Amino acid sequence: MKIKTCLFTSILILTQSFTIFAKEEQMRGIWISTVVNLDFPKNIDDPLLQQEEMIGYLDELEKIGINTIMLQVRPTADALYESKINPYSSFLTGVQGQDPGYDPLKFTIEEAHKRNIKVHAWLNPYRVSKAGTTIDDLALTHPARLNPSIIFTFEDALYYNPELETVKVHIESTIEEIVRNYDVDGIHFDDYFYPSGYPLPNGENGDGKIADNRRYHVNDMIKRVSEVIEEVDSNVEFGISPMGIWKNDLYDVTGSATSGGQAYYDVYADARMWIKNEWIDYIVPQIYWEIDHKAANYEILIDWWSNEVKGTNVALYIGQALYKDVVAKEIIDQLKLNEQYDEIKGSVFFTLDDLLDNRQNAKKSLTQYYSQIK
Repeated sequence: MKIKTCLFTSILILTQSFTIFAKEEQMRGIWISTVVNLDFPKNIDDPLLQQEEMIGYLDELEKIGINTIMLQVRPTADALYESKINPYSSFLTGVQGQDPGYDPLKFTIEEAHKRNIKVHAWLNPYRVSKAGTTIDDLALTHPARLNPSIIFTFEDALYYNPELETVKVHIESTIEEIVRNYDVDGIHFDDYFYPSGYPLPNGENGDGKIADNRRYHVNDMIKRVSEVIEEVDSNVEFGISPMGIWKNDLYDVTGSATSGGQAYYDVYADARMWIKNEWIDYIVPQIYWEIDHKAANYEILIDWWSNEVKGTNVALYIGQALYKDVVAKEIIDQLKLNEQYDEIKGSVFFTLDDLLDNRQNAKKSLTQYYSQIK
């Protein structure tokens, strides 16, 4: 009896240890962009080659030590998955609304999970088109074409109007459809909210009534998406990757000691509000600069964001720019700086192509780095 008790206790302790380890697993993520076929798919209108392409990427990512992909499944208010709400993306076949012959999200989830790689479905909530696309270029079934009153045009591109209830409900329904129908590990938004530079009326400024109203509607959408995910499947994480600077301290003494673009004013994204209210499970600020950058020093920014999440249940991952030579070259130095902060739980890299192309030896460096901490 005593032996059995000791054995049971040992197993229990061991199980608890593994559970703790699993919870503390670092994020080692990569964004896979589909807009304008940036990363995927390179093979347009060929389902078999697209599947082979994705398998090849996942095999390489597994070898590097990547454990999460952020797959862009809704680049321009369309879908890389079977949807009753949004038309299939033109980036799959060259024609928006055309069935690609397979379900890219379903296929990717199945293959990624075989390799113990998580999949976060990455969506752009408001972008309807890139510059140069008119409403007549959209699929006949596209919600924006069916109801043009819910969009606005800025710099020759189309956007859903964040202030409209119809738009918020559409985004909620889009998220619910994905979470309900797919075994995703997370839902992910990037840094696109209002288009950068979208003007305010004469006499208004970034702290005025109109600007505050814009931030209110973005916040309302984030809160509602959070509630939808929680209701449908609370195991699915919700995360956002905002611009790397919330506010500069020149505009707000609680901002960072930087002088770059500010998400709060430029795109009406108030990451502090999302963190404070814990509407999100994780945040990935895009700190796409080098350690000694004069306007946006990497070390200053990771320190600022670490303080923002301190005392909350929001995990902090750092978005890092492998597409920049200066960053790719010092990527291990950046990761070692991250290690100094308990609040930093990992990284997400951009872009896939730059990682796999071994830009500035980043692929080899990261493979070696991750092999030492598995």
